[in-house]
Parts: sequence; structure tokens; C-alpha cells
Amino acid sequence: MTNVEASANRGGIQVIARAASILRALKNQRDGLSLGQIASRVDLPRSTVQRIVAALESEHLVIAASPEGGIRLGPELHSLAEAARIDITEMTRPYLVELSRETGETVDLAVPRGDKLIFIDKIPGTQRLRAVSSVGEVFPLTTTANGKACLALMDEAEVRALALGEWRTNGGRKRDIEKFMTEIEKARQSGVAYDEDEHTDGISAVGVAFRDAAGGIHAISVPVPSSRFVKNRARLTRAIRKTLAAINAALTPAGRN
Repeated sequence: MTNVEASANRGGIQVIARAASILRALKNQRDGLSLGQIASRVDLPRSTVQRIVAALESEHLVIAASPEGGIRLGPELHSLAEAARIDITEMTRPYLVELSRETGETVDLAVPRGDKLIFIDKIPGTQRLRAVSSVGEVFPLTTTANGKACLALMDEAEVRALALGEWRTNGGRKRDIEKFMTEIEKARQSGVAYDEDEHTDGISAVGVAFRDAAGGIHAISVPVPSSRFVKNRARLTRAIRKTLAAINAALTPAGRN
């Protein structure tokens, strides 16, 4: 590559990076931003921003926010985002299969919806005595390992509201919210949550949770008969942590931490 070619290549990369920063600046700006506001946010000269915005506008990646002016994200970005949407169930299934194979236990994938947890995938275990769950089944958040793992990814106010709301509709059951918040903080620090005979007598579980590229929360759990869980707790924890790390790595764009 000649010096001229190398310089052109660097210039092209710089333009792409600047265009990306402009698009990010417009994220969540439904009323749009003026060229001056964009220039201030991305720390570029207004003239540079104007040239890049004009190119993005010609590709419908940005559009006028209103007849009076301003720029917002365009329809082409939405169609590109839809085309790139990851089916989390399909993407995680090989990892769940491997986790089930390694542990011999049932593995579940679930998503939180309000103050409930909905199971969206499962890999049956190979053990003769094993925990059984079903896709579409609805579980509570505060007494399940995967539910607690989901809560550990939320802020404190949201956790309190969801927990207290669940308990109000749970036959008047009373729990110590401060002790529960301490448990969630522990799960937040360790990245792992547990259910030891809380939701179902005789069944215990280990759970972890992660966010997808759009910020949605998903949880993985390994439910096990409690008689077998106690002696295998450490091994199950290591296995599910390894699975979580692999999924997070797969969801992380190259070059980002």
C-alpha cells in the first residue's frame, strides 16, 4: 500500500467513526438536534458535521426532525436494526445444550415481564431424577434463582418496587425487604443467585442473568433436586459462570469490552 492509499484509508475510517458518533448523539432524541447541538456533542466543527449529515441524509440514515429544522435518526436505520436483531433463544441454545451436557441437569432460559418470569427455552437433563420445567411457564422473581439474577441487573428502586409488588399479590406473604435487598446485592457482586428450596420444596437452583444488545434481560438457571444440589453447588456455579462468560463474549462486538 502506498502512502497515498494509506492516508486515504485512514481518512475513510475517520469519516466512518465520525458518522457513527453523530448517529449515537441522535439516539433517543425524538425531537432531533440542530447541527450546532450535534457539533457540540461530538466535538467536531459545525462544517464537518454538516457535510457528514448531508451524506447520511442522502442514504436516509438521518432525516429532518420537523419543517422548522433539526435532524433525527432516519427510517433506514430502523430497517437495518431490525435485520440485525438477534434471536436470543436461537443464539443461546448451543451454550445451554453444552451446559446441560456438562452438568447432566436441566437448563432453562427465561425473561422477566413485569413482576413475573417467563420460561422461553429449556434443555432437559439426563439425570434420572431431575427438575422439570416447561416453556411458557410463569414463575415469581423473588423466590427463584433466575428471578433474583434478573433483579440483580436492575437498580435498587426497581428491585424494591417489583419485590414489594409481588409480595402484595402473594397471599399477604410478609418478608424483610432489607434482608432481601442484601441478598440481591450479594448476587449483584458475585454475578450468581441461588434458590434453595424457596420456590419449590425439594428443588434448588443456581441462576445468572445477562443483557442483550438492546438492553433486554435474560436469565439462565440450572434447577436440581435439593438432595443433589448441596454437594454439586460449587461445580454447578463454575459451569453456569463459564456459560455466562461465553454468551457475554458472543454478544460483545469485536474490539469492545
